Amino acid sequence: MLSVATAPGDPAPAPPIPREDYDRFCEFFYRKTGIMFGANKTYFVERRLQERMSANRSATFRDYFTMVRFQASGEEMQSLVNAMTVNETYFYREDYQFDALVQHLLPEIARTRSPSDPIRLWSMPCSTGEEPYSIAMQILENWAQADEYSVEILASDIDSRVIAEAKQGLYTARSLHRLTPALKRRYFTPVGEDFRICAELRGSIDFSVVNITDPLPMRRFRHLDVIFCRNMLIYFDDTSRRQAVEALYESLRPGGYICLGHSESMSRISSMFRPRKFGATILYQRPVDND
Repeated sequence: MLSVATAPGDPAPAPPIPREDYDRFCEFFYRKTGIMFGANKTYFVERRLQERMSANRSATFRDYFTMVRFQASGEEMQSLVNAMTVNETYFYREDYQFDALVQHLLPEIARTRSPSDPIRLWSMPCSTGEEPYSIAMQILENWAQADEYSVEILASDIDSRVIAEAKQGLYTARSLHRLTPALKRRYFTPVGEDFRICAELRGSIDFSVVNITDPLPMRRFRHLDVIFCRNMLIYFDDTSRRQAVEALYESLRPGGYICLGHSESMSRISSMFRPRKFGATILYQRPVDND
């Protein structure tokens, strides 16, 4: 039998997780986050659980699971969420939706809004911040009325680790590969081999850790005009997907819009929204009350 050597003081390798306990964990995690792990994720999930067990020096999975469920601070649950979520993105990803934002949505919203009434946008899940920063750059570069209106950009993710990285605003060249040289010069400063986004943009985004299935933090996300919720719902099952969409519906102003990922379709989830087509881009609008 192969064994893993450990240095003195290192955590011992975690023991295997009984199938019954693994299934209980998946149900618990689903109830807490809405994320459903399919059979193809078993190896990934078990490895992450065993890593967290070793880090906490838990003798058995049941000891570890008890701590996760009843720890008053919730610190280990957050560490577990961070370990289980996958975050990969880059600047100006699926930028045709950013084009629709500045060419169609913002002008439409501005026609019914006074400059003193903020236009509110929400990026979720925002991962390490490339999406909300891209939104800010697109508005500054391409919306002629950007200086006339107060635009608030909120950004959230369930993973506290990526929110910390987003606030730092430090990115590799790979994350910036779709940006023009002019945008890189205007908004970024080289830091060794990486690039840091300018302080003005870092200070303009309201970043926070939010679980969409938790009603308490969701209370602050109200009266929004546009929500970018791209490639999150694909990780949910039908039930949690509908619940998430209902929460997003409540967050929007009547007439507000949701932008989904290119492989997602609201028509398969809910009839609460009306599809709107802007060129080749399909977005989803919450009907106004008198529609």
